[in-house]
Amino acid sequence: MTDHEITETLDAKGLSCPMPVVKTKQTIDTLAAGETLEVLATDAGSLSDLAGWADTTEGVELLDQVDEGDVYRHVVRKTA
Repeated sequence: MTDHEITETLDAKGLSCPMPVVKTKQTIDTLAAGETLEVLATDAGSLSDLAGWADTTEGVELLDQVDEGDVYRHVVRKTA
């Protein structure tokens, strides 16, 4: 995983689709532009779900995704 300065971490472990995306949106809305959110999830679908959400959502950028076996780490930056 690339080193990114993490502003906040969201623990979405144990949540299944669509909740990791819903919780990510709720949390990213509380951050200021330029801040970075790390999302920890156990739902394998979160890899495609969060990537798709970031691609279609203005003001966010998906910086990284890592499959660590039992936990998926996502790093999202609020850009606006």
